[in-house]
Formats: sequence, C-alpha cells, structure tokens
Amino acid sequence: MHAAYIEELGTPDVIRYGELPPPLPGPTDVLIDVLATTVNPVDTFVRSGAFRTPVAFPFVIGRDLVGRVSALSVSGCGAPGFAAGDLVWSNSLGHGGRQGAAAEQAVVAADRLYHLPADADPYEAVAVVHPAATAYLALFTHGRMRAGETVLVAGAAGNVGSALVVMAVRAGARVVATAGARDAAYCRSLGASEVLDYRDPGLFEHIRAVTPRGVDVYLDTAGENDLTHAVGLMARRGRIVLLAGARSRPVLPAGPLYMKDCSVVGFVISHATAAELAEAAVTVNSFLGGARLRPRAAETLPLSSAAETHRRMEAGRLHGRRVVLRPDH
Repeated sequence: MHAAYIEELGTPDVIRYGELPPPLPGPTDVLIDVLATTVNPVDTFVRSGAFRTPVAFPFVIGRDLVGRVSALSVSGCGAPGFAAGDLVWSNSLGHGGRQGAAAEQAVVAADRLYHLPADADPYEAVAVVHPAATAYLALFTHGRMRAGETVLVAGAAGNVGSALVVMAVRAGARVVATAGARDAAYCRSLGASEVLDYRDPGLFEHIRAVTPRGVDVYLDTAGENDLTHAVGLMARRGRIVLLAGARSRPVLPAGPLYMKDCSVVGFVISHATAAELAEAAVTVNSFLGGARLRPRAAETLPLSSAAETHRRMEAGRLHGRRVVLRPDH
C-alpha cells in the first residue's frame, strides 16, 4: 500500500511517500480502507519529536481518518458493531505506539473507531473530528461548562476555536470571542454574542465591560495563556482551561485565583482515554449530521502532498484552512 511515513524524527523533509506492507489487524482491531486524512499541529509535533511518544519506524504519520471497514477487517467478537463497508472515523492514531492514518489502509482499535452519520460528508468530516473532539473535552470534560454560563474563547476563528463557539452556544452558554478584525463576522455567524479584536490594547478592559459578572470558562486556543489577566476576568469558581502553548511560562496570580475559588487545568487531547474520546464522539457525530459543524475552508490534495502540507502548517500559511489528503486507491 502507499503511505506517508518517516524513518526518523525531524523536519518535514523526513516524510517519505511510497510503498509499505499493509497493516495486519489484531483480534480487537478493524482494518480500514482510508478515504481521507488530514494534518493537525500535533502531527508536526510527533514528526519532529517535540511531542515525545512511542514511534516504531517506519512510522505512518497522521491522526485522523474517515474510511470504510474493509471486507478483510472484521475481527469477530473483538470488534462488535462494525461490518464490512461501514463508513467510520477515528481521531487518535499516530501516537501512543499506534501507527498513523496517512495511508491507503490503517488499523484502528475497535474502541477508538466510530460510525460516521449517514448524512455527513466524509471529506468535510475528516477535517472536523479532531478540533471538534478537542472542543468537546475542553468545554465539558475539563471546563465543566453548564447552560447559562459565560464562556470566553480566545482565538475563536481557528479550527478548535470555532468548534468551541458552536458547541458552547448550542449548550446554552453566552460566548464572548476574541479574534482578528477580519474574522469578526465569521465568529458572529457561529453564534458569538460579542467579538473583540485581540490586537486591541484595551482588550481586557473591553472583556470586563461585556462580562460584568465575570467569565465562567476561559479557553485560550492561541496558547498565549496570559493568566495574570485571565484570573482577573474570572467569575467565582471560574475555570481556566489551557489547551495550547506548550512552551508558555505565564505568571499565576495564586492569591486572586484561590480567593475566587477558581481553577486552572491543563488539557492535551493526546492524553484523553478511549472512554473520553468515545464520549466526545457522540457529540461530534451530532454536529457532523446535518453539517452543523463544517471546516471554514478546506482544500483537497493527494496523500503524496503530506510533506508540503506539514511545511505549510509550520510556516503558518494555513490560517484556519484545513487540508484533506486523499489516497489514490
């Protein structure tokens, strides 16, 4: 089979495209004919070694896939609920010792595989499943968001940010978003009640003005993690969820934090359990059905473009655009 793979950690130049032996499913695995995969920032971290995780070379890259269950893949009682031809998706390959998704075929553990809703476009879905699951876990598992609360989404125009806005609004929250001025209309279209320019020197004063009772859940997808200002914005028992910015070293105003009964929690989706991901998948599927959550912009390229897509992502040339990579079956 053809695959995008690496034989050492390094820059995008280490990505190869060529023939590898097809994967063999174990007793609790499912063999998938891949229709499409995509590239996430974490994929570049794994490839470069910035995110340390077990890697067996040659290592197929990639986190997400949408595909069909192969006629050869049904693993009996070890994979209940799946049948040949089923449209399915997964978003947790390519780390933790698992081979990745950027190939004509991939093996997925049955507990990390989910059915795709019948009315979902598979090529749109593959661009959404990772940021959408990230948003769900950040909001509900770690942020414990409840209806009626005020949620601040910093970086709301990005892939995870836009999913956060849509999910929070649907769950009954009031969302205040920060984004660039050119993205304000887009964020409002997602349901944000207020959109503030993150470049405005008076940003935090403006946030205070529109959240007089404070922010209940604060999520910074850009990874700035300005805890000094964030803690000052929080309502009593507010939650700050850190989900980006691995190299950030903010100052934590511990006194105001504990006097407000607030909390700060870190969250990396790569550490989510199979059970947490499966819970997230239920909500993600509810948004995939009827196209209630779609990529803002996407382009489709052949799987052989994986290395160039990694280069573009690391150079910051995508700006919310998702690249869908399709194998040539």
